[in-house]
Amino acid sequence: MEVQKKLLNSVDQCVDEALCGIVRSHGGLTLLRGHRVVQRSDLGSLKGKVALLSGGGSGHEPAHAGYIGVGMLSGAVAGGVFASPPPASILAAILSLWQGGAAGVLLVVKNYTGDRLNFGLAAEQARCQGVPVNMVIVADDCAFNQPSKAGRRGLCGTVFVHKLAGAMAEEGLPLETIVSRVNEAAKDIGTLGVSLSPCSVPGSLPSFQLPPGEMELGLGIHGEPGIKRSKVAPADEVVKTMIDHMSDPSSQSHLAIKSGDHVVLCVNNLGALSCLEMAVVTKAAISCLEDRAIVVARVMSGSFMTSLEMAGMSLSVMKADKEILRLFDAKTSAPAWPNLSCEPVSGRKWSVEPPQLIASHEITHRPGPLSDVMQKALQGVCEALLQLQEELNMLDRAAGDGDCGNTHACAAKAIQEWLQGRKLPGCPGQLMTALASLVQEKMGGSSGALYSIFLTAAALPLLGQDDPAAWATAVHAGTEAMKRYGGAEPGDRTMLDALCPAVEELQRLSSSPPTGAMAVLQAAVERAKAGADSTRSLSAKAGRASYIASEHLTQPDPGAVAVAAILQAVLEALGGGLAPE
Repeated sequence: MEVQKKLLNSVDQCVDEALCGIVRSHGGLTLLRGHRVVQRSDLGSLKGKVALLSGGGSGHEPAHAGYIGVGMLSGAVAGGVFASPPPASILAAILSLWQGGAAGVLLVVKNYTGDRLNFGLAAEQARCQGVPVNMVIVADDCAFNQPSKAGRRGLCGTVFVHKLAGAMAEEGLPLETIVSRVNEAAKDIGTLGVSLSPCSVPGSLPSFQLPPGEMELGLGIHGEPGIKRSKVAPADEVVKTMIDHMSDPSSQSHLAIKSGDHVVLCVNNLGALSCLEMAVVTKAAISCLEDRAIVVARVMSGSFMTSLEMAGMSLSVMKADKEILRLFDAKTSAPAWPNLSCEPVSGRKWSVEPPQLIASHEITHRPGPLSDVMQKALQGVCEALLQLQEELNMLDRAAGDGDCGNTHACAAKAIQEWLQGRKLPGCPGQLMTALASLVQEKMGGSSGALYSIFLTAAALPLLGQDDPAAWATAVHAGTEAMKRYGGAEPGDRTMLDALCPAVEELQRLSSSPPTGAMAVLQAAVERAKAGADSTRSLSAKAGRASYIASEHLTQPDPGAVAVAAILQAVLEALGGGLAPE
């Protein structure tokens, strides 16, 4: 085991610097000089209202300073990392709120011995100075079937208590009323955590060892032992295990939830889960509760009470009637409180049908005079690409993942299959659109996207047109679209190094007589081949090859070679011209 790397300046100063960073970045917060106390910068607004003070060890950010604001906490006292704050700082915070005009101070304390003792001592000292103070203890841990005398630990459900008590205080309710209602609500809050990795206090070894591939259920937020270890399982299975355990009636610390109950769900990142994992777990938790016919009224998902860099999450569930939801939905300016919808999660339509689109290549078009010659050209292109498969793969291995030939072959096979028993549309524009749809669906990769862009842009000038000038306009439009969306230019060692010179030559179709079309196409093929060969000496500036040192790129670009082969196949297939005489 070794000490975890952390991006800090100093182990000794990290808490003070973190509090400074939090306060400096939120205008509604201020530091109490000489103490690790963050409080509202507008204490005058508390006049005649109960002030809320919470806190505890650091390392659980955004708890608790992130919950300071109108409608939530009035202040928070921070201890060292995972260490209870000293009574002197707690007392200083109480007196600061009282002198600011508060009608009384409510302490919200998590059920840990150090917190109970230090906040309790400060409360007694404050009472001696005439301050009306009361304390609520949050003990929402559902891990242990038979809790020890110390009782259930305080976990992320504490954030629910901050919200409910803060909303009541903002409405001007007296201290004793808030205490009574919060204590009732706290009975209906349960939390359970699971971890895939330990955490470590700055400058120290990890708090415990967890073998690879194992997870631990029921840990505390300081890495205290849980109830069992098991192999890491799929998210759905882990979540079901957690909710089953939380609601097991045989456990003394269970949360009594049943079919028909309305609940608020909090999916809390313990520090190091990715946002992707959190979203998967959130989906699993909502589904698991709904499978039990429990109505999920609100969901909060994110980092609310962390455990440094622990890779894990906790689920907090709070039973909620209309009054609880009203308090939960009340506005707050606390920076860490999420901007939640007030709409129920369960019972709403959360997905809609996509528009009914028919793929262009599945639409039947009428054949015409050009159908046979275009079919012959397409078949020739497919055969050429299949013959080139291994050569293109070989060329691609130098600069990519070696699948350029496979990608082109995939498109060729899809087109061959599509051609079987089919008469092509007589309109070239309709064919281009159909091919664009087919390539987009079957080819894949960046090549599929580029070819589809080319064909889609080229289709418009060819709708209802089949003269040489329309073909010249079409290939130019397709190439310009590839350049616009792909970001490459001639000289960047891409397929454009073969395509652009050929397109430049094909522009002569606009002015040459019909009898000269084949000569123009022949010249375009030659320029495409020369362009592809020129990529041997070019430095790649776009695509995956741009990450490869130029001295390693001595073969031509596979995309450019493929373009030259496609044009050569069209030339050979057409034989007598682009359109029948």
